[in-house]
Amino acid sequence: MSARCLAWVLCVLTCGLIETIAQAEVPGGWVEKDASGVRMKYTSTQIQSFLPPMRGALTFPAPYATQGARLTDASDCVGGDDCLMPVGDAYWRNSNNHVGSDDMYIFLSFDRRKGGTGPTLFRYNKVQDTVVKIGPLFNQTSKFSWKSGEGWYFSATQPTKLYLTDGPALLRYDVLTKHFETVYDVSGMWGNDKVLWQIHSSNDDLVHSASLRIQSTGETLGCLVYHERTHHLAFFGKIGIFNECQVDKSGYWLVSMEDLDGRFGDDMRVFDLANDSEVGRVYAHEGGVAHADTGYGYIVGNDEFNSLPHATVIWYFGQTLTKGPVVHYNVNWNIESMNHVSHSNAKPDLPLNRQYACGSDAENVSKIQNEITCVRLDGSTDRLIVAPVMTNMETTGGQTDYGKRPKGNLDISGQYFIWTTNLSGSRLDAFLVKVPVQLLIE
Repeated sequence: MSARCLAWVLCVLTCGLIETIAQAEVPGGWVEKDASGVRMKYTSTQIQSFLPPMRGALTFPAPYATQGARLTDASDCVGGDDCLMPVGDAYWRNSNNHVGSDDMYIFLSFDRRKGGTGPTLFRYNKVQDTVVKIGPLFNQTSKFSWKSGEGWYFSATQPTKLYLTDGPALLRYDVLTKHFETVYDVSGMWGNDKVLWQIHSSNDDLVHSASLRIQSTGETLGCLVYHERTHHLAFFGKIGIFNECQVDKSGYWLVSMEDLDGRFGDDMRVFDLANDSEVGRVYAHEGGVAHADTGYGYIVGNDEFNSLPHATVIWYFGQTLTKGPVVHYNVNWNIESMNHVSHSNAKPDLPLNRQYACGSDAENVSKIQNEITCVRLDGSTDRLIVAPVMTNMETTGGQTDYGKRPKGNLDISGQYFIWTTNLSGSRLDAFLVKVPVQLLIE
């Protein structure tokens, strides 16, 4: 058996610790067969009528009727200020691998400059639906206590380990023991003026990617990939205007997002990490995806050049790149219900008709409700409607358009979705909802 095949087997075995799709049924939600269903946005008064004022369990009103929890409240910021940092992009997991445990750990960050405590750990009990704020992840003298937490994520296999960066080093941090472990440090090869940015890890925790930046200028040079088992460090220099790169969940493929032709935004370069070779390019106008997340040997994201409004499509990796089906599209061009796709629940041993991704967005051009939506990845375009986003882009909570948009993420089991919202008010809060996936995956 080749080393690559052996690694795949080991990945299947370790990822088998993740809960399978045969999950307990949870209430609420419904499946729409097309994109025609629309609901009116809740007003601030309506939102406050069904939300608990403090962290704890909640049930969204009909027609959603899904269950979840409020994770934060006004007590988390001095004077009830708007100090919660928004959840980062949808591919960075804010929750741990909680499989086999009654408790799920969640991290959120509260801006210390606005009366917050910095990156903070929460515990959600899945049996009792209770939320406990454990406290700051770092001593208040630590430089990490001032960080936003954007780009940090929980390990897929190690339940208490959080990935973060410290300049040129990728670190694993144990949220309970408060112990740091250096995964790799590029300063010896690249110098102390380089920093890692936009990090990602394969689901077996053995392959890690990062953008490599010059600290003094902010210029990004390209993408690094580190193989933890062999200590092999590969570098893929940019050839276009570089945005970001991401190793897929298997650790076999790398996607680099670069504007190669200066015409329509980010294009895709795909690399085979078995031999560090580029296997193909997909230009934006050919359906190259943005705001995407990877699975095992594929990527799912937004195809803005599709004839369908804000379509979400799949690309399969291989020595030839193959475009898959449209898995979701919106009711019209004014609404982007899945602009940020999360596929943190990807599994190596299930066909795409048993896999799904979820997403959310908010916009201010209509009175239509923005919602958390999940879709199967088989091209059926069935949409599972989970919960209202409750964000108003015209109110101040979240401060900037980027901060207001609910770039939520799925947990590793695909049973829970976490996002931040301004509740049509003056501050951000974080929420969790149970995904009634049994309606989508029978």
